Amino acid sequence: MSRISVRAVLVSLGGAAVIGGVAVAGMASATAPAQPAVDSASARFVAPSGDTRGAFTFAADVADDSGIEKLTVLAWPKASGLDVTAEEMERVEEDAVCERVDEEKSTCAYTLRITEREAAEMERGEWTVSALLTARDGGKRFVPEAATVTLDF
Repeated sequence: MSRISVRAVLVSLGGAAVIGGVAVAGMASATAPAQPAVDSASARFVAPSGDTRGAFTFAADVADDSGIEKLTVLAWPKASGLDVTAEEMERVEEDAVCERVDEEKSTCAYTLRITEREAAEMERGEWTVSALLTARDGGKRFVPEAATVTLDF
């Protein structure tokens, strides 16, 4: 799904899709798990103002004993009733940028800039960010509610 397709789907549910991140430093555990893990996930929204674009951000620490291939994220308004599944997340093409901490651990971040027009179309209230972590060995970890953020601007 392209960025435009993701937005089109969520706009029809009452909001624009936003996905994002800022880097989070370090990992909480000393060793990586045998199964993919998503930890310390957070989301934040900064509303646009004047000529300055806003941003919706998402960040997480991730780990797997085989290493990390990618972290896919999708944000959606909780009031929409959308119940994202792992299978649906497989079709989302919005991946965070991951920086390797070591062979097994990475910090991942994604930022999507938001215009005033896009923000005006977004549903106010609580938004949920779902995440799908894919490890190098093909292992996956789906976190349906990796983070939440409230849009109340």
